[in-house]
Amino acid sequence: MLIGNKSDLEHRRAVTFEEGQQFANEHGLIFLETSAKTAANVEDAFLGTAKKIYEKIQQGVFDVSNESYGIKVGMTAAAPGSNLTQSQQNAKQGCC
Repeated sequence: MLIGNKSDLEHRRAVTFEEGQQFANEHGLIFLETSAKTAANVEDAFLGTAKKIYEKIQQGVFDVSNESYGIKVGMTAAAPGSNLTQSQQNAKQGCC
């Protein structure tokens, strides 16, 4: 995915939407312009990427049993010897 950020600052634009879209098309990428300030397309960027990954898994392009694709299915358990409670482990895995 190619993201054009700060779309709310039109007056400071260095690349046109069309240039970004053309570059993305030439390289087989999804293209979106986003703004963290206005939240425009931010969620769509994450959802679109996740959807594309899921589609490729369904098509057999990515083998989820092979971690070299960078995809790990399921939640990761706490490291052996960790003193975290289950709720702490869940909270730690819930974000970022």
